[in-house]
Amino acid sequence: MRSTALLTDQYELTMLAAALGDGSAHRRCTFEVFARRLPNGRRYGVVAGTGRLVDALAHFRFEESELAIAAGFLDSSKTIDWLRDYRFTGDIDGYPEGELYFPGSPILSVRGSFAECVLLETLALSILNHDSAIASAAARMVSAADGRRMIEMGSRRAHELAAPSCSRAAYLAGFDATSNLEAVRRFGVPGAGTSAHAFTLLHSAADGAHEAAAFRGQIEALGIGTTLLVDTFDITQGVATAIEIAGPELGGVRIDSGDLGVLARQVRDQLDGLGATKTRIVVSGDLDEYAIAALRAEPVDAYGVGTSLVTGSGAPTAGMVYKLVEVDGLPVAKRSSHKESRGGTKKAIRLSRRTGTVVEEIVYPAAGNQPAANGFEVRELLAPLVRGGEPVDGLPTLADSRKLVARGLVSLPWEGLKLSAGEPAIPTTFVN
Repeated sequence: MRSTALLTDQYELTMLAAALGDGSAHRRCTFEVFARRLPNGRRYGVVAGTGRLVDALAHFRFEESELAIAAGFLDSSKTIDWLRDYRFTGDIDGYPEGELYFPGSPILSVRGSFAECVLLETLALSILNHDSAIASAAARMVSAADGRRMIEMGSRRAHELAAPSCSRAAYLAGFDATSNLEAVRRFGVPGAGTSAHAFTLLHSAADGAHEAAAFRGQIEALGIGTTLLVDTFDITQGVATAIEIAGPELGGVRIDSGDLGVLARQVRDQLDGLGATKTRIVVSGDLDEYAIAALRAEPVDAYGVGTSLVTGSGAPTAGMVYKLVEVDGLPVAKRSSHKESRGGTKKAIRLSRRTGTVVEEIVYPAAGNQPAANGFEVRELLAPLVRGGEPVDGLPTLADSRKLVARGLVSLPWEGLKLSAGEPAIPTTFVN
């Protein structure tokens, strides 16, 4: 990985220069990441991106090319020399990837000198805001799909460098596969994909459509377990041709346009009538969690989701902020209207009934005693991520995070899983 040091904003380096100049750079500080509120209509969020952040932190280094950029607006050789030797040496705690979060949840706590911590604001927020937004949208889609296969296929609607991270966040939240091959290579996400309308059109002629030639070529290359796109021309004829070429053991057919519910029923009846009772139906085409929920009663076996997923289904950022909350052991807080922060380093616990249903999140001072559970089961939320600038051993894997999301969704009260707007699924209580 190339240096990540310039994945930042200029004002972080100007603050650094000023702090080095007035002697405040080395004061011990805590910065916290939290969201003041959830996006409209959301009742929970999913933490994603902390694994990528820890990886990016290891490459946050100012080499000569990075220093040349900084020297363009910094006059202080003292600051440039400090950046040349920069290594984060502090500690980071955070909610594990896959954990649910709510308004005010202190999902990341960064501790060290002001100078070394302030530089990480943009890196932390750009990763966490993006990945958490995608994972939160994906989790809602997975819940709506009710156990059916989910394929992420939004690379063509995302920035090329962001697309693999979208795939990772979606897989973390419960999607089964991705069409993005860089995500397969970089993160080990299972890959999936067959063909587009272009391949069928390639085999067309002036006197008519030759789907048979396209289907035959795909099956010869990929086997009868492949999924054929049947709606380029007439969908009824497309299904008939697909089964004629592949036989009743065809793996699947994909519908990418039209009234998906009506067409899915029609295609299911046609497939069954042709003896292809095990051939799966995959639907795609501008799906979001609401469209997926509306198709729940239809004979759909898998969903392919693109644009809505990689744009956070209307909430492309999680709205997280990175705020200074403690200096030299003393709480500090921002009082700006509608942008308030709560001072002091914090811990957080989540209370559950014996049945496993979560009832409350409590945020309390890290220096204080853990609040009484009053008969509820207690789970601490913040876990060590970095100690002395180095990642701790045994950080959760992507597979671990997938399991954590699944467990978390099951633990929410039923009202919290509905797609209708409402209050956060559980309340957050702040203890002074």
